[in-house]
Amino acid sequence: MGRIPCCEKESVKKGQWTPEEDHKLSSYIAQHGTRNWRLIPKNAGLQRCGKSCRLRWTNYLRPDLKHGQFSDAEEQIIVRLHSVLGNRYVQFIKPMNDVCISLSWAWCMCILRKILM
Repeated sequence: MGRIPCCEKESVKKGQWTPEEDHKLSSYIAQHGTRNWRLIPKNAGLQRCGKSCRLRWTNYLRPDLKHGQFSDAEEQIIVRLHSVLGNRYVQFIKPMNDVCISLSWAWCMCILRKILM
């Protein structure tokens, strides 16, 4: 027995999100919260999968999310936490986007490899 599919694959829109879709998702979540991601796209009037909506909200639209470059102090915090905690450091700096942190860390490691070689 498998799970019931979260959406009908034929009617799901893929690709870039439009500003209108971002607004629909943000306003729906502001009114109703994030209880059931499988129902949010249908109730918000979006032709997206629930997983796509969840990832869009988590990685781009959350109001407490920091956008843009990291300051030098923030980069030092990331490096220090990673040296102490390993990859679990992400749990302690949640207001920053997980994707941005991993990209930043990958960028730092790339620079360090170039310097050390």
